[in-house]
Amino acid sequence: MQINLISDTVTKPTEGMLKAMMQAEVGDDVFKTDPTVNKLQTKIAEMFGMEAALFFPSGTMANQAGIKLHTQPGDKMFCDKWAHVYNFEGGGPAFNAGVTSYLLDGKRGMFTANQLKEAVSGGRSDIHTPYSRLVAIENTTNKGGGACWDFEEILKIKQICNENNLALHLDGARLFNALVAKKETPKQYGNVFDTISICLSKGLGAPIGSLLLGTTQHIEKALRIRKLFGGAMRQVGYLAAAGIYALDNHVERLAIDHTRAKIIGVALQNCELIKNVEPIETNIIIFNVIDSINEEGFMSRLKDAGISLISMGQGKLRMVTHLDFTEEMLESVVHTLENI
Repeated sequence: MQINLISDTVTKPTEGMLKAMMQAEVGDDVFKTDPTVNKLQTKIAEMFGMEAALFFPSGTMANQAGIKLHTQPGDKMFCDKWAHVYNFEGGGPAFNAGVTSYLLDGKRGMFTANQLKEAVSGGRSDIHTPYSRLVAIENTTNKGGGACWDFEEILKIKQICNENNLALHLDGARLFNALVAKKETPKQYGNVFDTISICLSKGLGAPIGSLLLGTTQHIEKALRIRKLFGGAMRQVGYLAAAGIYALDNHVERLAIDHTRAKIIGVALQNCELIKNVEPIETNIIIFNVIDSINEEGFMSRLKDAGISLISMGQGKLRMVTHLDFTEEMLESVVHTLENI
């Protein structure tokens, strides 16, 4: 039995999802005539109480479009030092939008409103400094081990943005994991953020696709940016149908992934080869092995047992539970860790 815990992006479409894809009604999305894409975009916008949404082939493209539509070359974006938009999107903010990234020293990928306030007040724009334009946060935090933001802290950050004329973007690649874990609602976030990116191909189990949400004006501008980035698509309703199915059927079951992640976390804590396990709130498990063994050796041992995981660098290893990770697989992973 092969068990892939590298990411929640490794899932395959379920039988029901495949059926929905094959039965999708399609058109040419460049001409805005693909009815299934239009249905998906309307559905997610209404879910979050936002005016409009746009379907993208990837979460990176959705995030980069969001950054570009809020900024001009030479502007400044505030984000956490572990932010996905800064660390794992190929230098996109600098290359695509020409912005400077001001990195806040948060905890597990989450900074505080006070940290943002100090950074903004300490860098008032003059001819020597970039204009401050945008704040970007990530929920859940990938490098932070699936950590969830405190919504009250987000509201404080929004207040600082309002006071300083800063746009607020949410990298919500795994936002639905946070909503399920914290028992929050999409509309809470739609009321706060100027733009939100949502990934369909992680915990929700679609094969591809992300959405950018915002005002009608934002999305009209994002449509042109998507074209500029080469992201215009034709009969993409087959993929949008997978997203609709995921939103209808795969949100509540994320709680199962969270429970299984916590069970693995306990097994890791009881394993003599593990130095520490970071707190587990959702479906990401990050841990370090003891100093006397290296991470490559530990990964090799698990690979011999049919279990794949990934290194995040700096001695951190990561496992991610997902739709295709079964109860039988969970038992196998726990058994392996107990006997390694």
